[in-house]
Amino acid sequence: MPPLDMPPEGVDTSGLGPSHEPPQVHDFLDRWRFPVDEWSLVEQHHDPSDLGVTETLFAVGNGYLGMRGNVEEGRDAHTHGTFVNGFHETWPIQHAEEAYGFARVGQTIVNVPDAKIIRLYVDDEPLLLTVADLLDYERSLDLRDGVLRRRLLWRTPSGKRVRIESTRMVSLTQKHLAVMTFEVTLLDDAAPVAISSQILNRQDGEDEYHVRAMAMGEGADPRKAEQFERRVLVPQEQLGEPGTERMGLGFRCAESGMTLAVMADHVLETENEHSSRVVVGDDLAKTTYRVAAEPGVPIRLTKLVAYHTSRGVPSRELLDRCRRTLDRSCGLGVAELQAEQRAWLDDFWQRSDVVVPGQPEVQQAVRWNLFSLAQAAARAEGQGVPAKGVSGSGYGGHYFWDTEAYVMPFLTYTAPWMARNAMRFRYSLLDAARRRAKQLAQTGALFPWRTINGEEASAYYAAGTAQYHIDADVSYALSQYVGATGDVDFLNREGIDILVETARLWADLGFWRTEEDGTFHIHGVTGPDEYTTVVNDNMFTNVMARFNLRRAVEAVRTLQHEAPDAHAEMVRRLRLADHEVDEWARAARQMAIPYDEHLGIHPQDSHFLEREMWDLDRTPLDKRPLLLHYHPLVIYRFQVLKQADVVLALFLRGEDFTPAQKRANFEYYDPITTGDSTLSAVVQSIIAAEVGYHDLAYRYFLSALFVDLADRHGNASDGVHVASTGGVWSTLASGFGGFRDLGAGQWCIDPRLPDAWESLEYRLTLRGTRVRVTVRQEELELVVEDGDGTLAFDVRGTEVVVSPGDGAVVPLKGQGPRLEGQPPSPVGTRRADGTVISAIVPGA
Repeated sequence: MPPLDMPPEGVDTSGLGPSHEPPQVHDFLDRWRFPVDEWSLVEQHHDPSDLGVTETLFAVGNGYLGMRGNVEEGRDAHTHGTFVNGFHETWPIQHAEEAYGFARVGQTIVNVPDAKIIRLYVDDEPLLLTVADLLDYERSLDLRDGVLRRRLLWRTPSGKRVRIESTRMVSLTQKHLAVMTFEVTLLDDAAPVAISSQILNRQDGEDEYHVRAMAMGEGADPRKAEQFERRVLVPQEQLGEPGTERMGLGFRCAESGMTLAVMADHVLETENEHSSRVVVGDDLAKTTYRVAAEPGVPIRLTKLVAYHTSRGVPSRELLDRCRRTLDRSCGLGVAELQAEQRAWLDDFWQRSDVVVPGQPEVQQAVRWNLFSLAQAAARAEGQGVPAKGVSGSGYGGHYFWDTEAYVMPFLTYTAPWMARNAMRFRYSLLDAARRRAKQLAQTGALFPWRTINGEEASAYYAAGTAQYHIDADVSYALSQYVGATGDVDFLNREGIDILVETARLWADLGFWRTEEDGTFHIHGVTGPDEYTTVVNDNMFTNVMARFNLRRAVEAVRTLQHEAPDAHAEMVRRLRLADHEVDEWARAARQMAIPYDEHLGIHPQDSHFLEREMWDLDRTPLDKRPLLLHYHPLVIYRFQVLKQADVVLALFLRGEDFTPAQKRANFEYYDPITTGDSTLSAVVQSIIAAEVGYHDLAYRYFLSALFVDLADRHGNASDGVHVASTGGVWSTLASGFGGFRDLGAGQWCIDPRLPDAWESLEYRLTLRGTRVRVTVRQEELELVVEDGDGTLAFDVRGTEVVVSPGDGAVVPLKGQGPRLEGQPPSPVGTRRADGTVISAIVPGA
């Protein structure tokens, strides 16, 4: 069960075309249907052919609670979905052949009861968008206030025109709250109107009409969540409060024991005569309004919904929590709740906006990607950031290294408190990581490759558990956070434990070859590239492990010098011996980093260059992605990459390589990278820009920018690719914007602005001070927007200091080196032993 992106058959995921040409620079969206709006995603025509994609694109969430962009009527859907971060069911993993240490218990996010449903009937005729006569239609997700709006003009089968306007919002300020409004106005004649507001348990894949969601009929896809063959949500409580239009349901997961409660409150405002009725059962609660509607007299329903979950608190108590949430929210009212949301997002955009003047299509897509990051992480307090956020069930709602490598930079430099929450969540998994290390006969801690509750849930160890580099990724993100924020309190009390235990893991996992060359080696691991598994001395792993070891040594010794009491407590708590720290330092100094003097590149692993290459140019699109059409053993025998591996190391640890090494490595690996993972294009763009392939960098950027908006990998229906959205920010700030963090308060800027852009503006929050960075073709401008600190940057070798009221403008002589086209294929390259690297298509 491969743990990362595997696009469906026949989908060209690389963005490079069948001949591995760079992607064409064009707008990927249908602008008749999705017009350009720099602050909204707008849909002007309803099209049921891609419901799954639009359900993802128009999802609303806050990091804790997420609601897919399903239509209010609830009947037409690809995948109905409402998700709570971390709320999951467990199940036994059945291995074809058992072995010691395999993951035993799977974890899958649960599709919680759906409270989005508001059904409409006029003259007893239901509104169903797929067959409705729509005279007008518009749906929009406003990125400034986080409200999903829909406006319809429906002509009923009897010829009556009905205007329907609705809104949906998951609150960014009220963690457990969703707010919906639904307004109906008859324009021509009087008619009986019925509105049925519901909470429905859809977990079994059916609604009350026994209509299975479209996604349930699709074939097996390892990117999707597992489907349960048994009941998951066991009914516990049902609530219909007498004299009110408030209703609620409580459940317990059958195996994990997690509990949930959902409660909805309603207010109907109309001058029409009306009545209401509340009915509550085990799996369905509904409030139905019957209205004698007159033309021109609006009917407005307000629906407030609260969700609360727990690892074991009785659902009865959770219903009480829902009641308190609704009582407070009803007192505020919809207008105040939406105003709070707008204020929160105003602050978010002040800190996080990236501005690309004169590029409206790009600007719209950039802001949608950044907004998706907010929806995935804002209120993920106490939990991680799932690979799909809370926009879908893809990858089972699991947390991967994606958060640390791709999402954390955005959080660290724009929303440090969110980054702190993410790191504290990793710290909360440390005991489970210690247990996992013991299962693999190691000391220290090994964080799980994919998890929700802290236990390893990856059943395919070769491309899962073997990716030990997750330990270094976590330590890297932790170090970035502490360096950028100065949060030594977190480092001294909790972060230090992560650094120590991960360093112990590397020291124990690796070994010395003293009798040969005195180098430290790490064998039997998998790097980021999942088309090459269980190798010796994976270059990325060793480079990152070296950083991890160095950082642990530095942190321990600094703590001893600057906070001896905290150091003494840490030593007692972790039973740390001085000789361990000395061993880490020695291992880091002598870490084996593969390098081929003849080719002038770093082999991806110690035997990588011995393999022949996969001929991607002659591989038909209907045989892509490779892992769906070739046995893993076939793929593993070739030089072919699923995603950037060595190239990612060039970005994360750029200071460890010379400019010449970066260019040589990029030129070797880029042509043999399939891009079958959405994690790849952003990194390829960043390094392409740095070494001089400006056009190629821009094309990779566009491919990443529209991964979800244009469904570039064919699986946007499973939810937003959150890591890719984080990578988009890094591409802008670190690729085109040239920002690098060297640690310990050392920050560099060396821009690579695309030729077609007049400027690029992004923000960085460093040590509590926010700086606006504006890159123009001829100059770089730094301005302190908030905070009272003084910051220093290295701009192409010159120190530039900025402080409040004292910005800086630095002339730029060009935008770095210029290289035309793209790197040629390395096929035909002669190895050091005189043999020539050939390329084939297996089985052709």
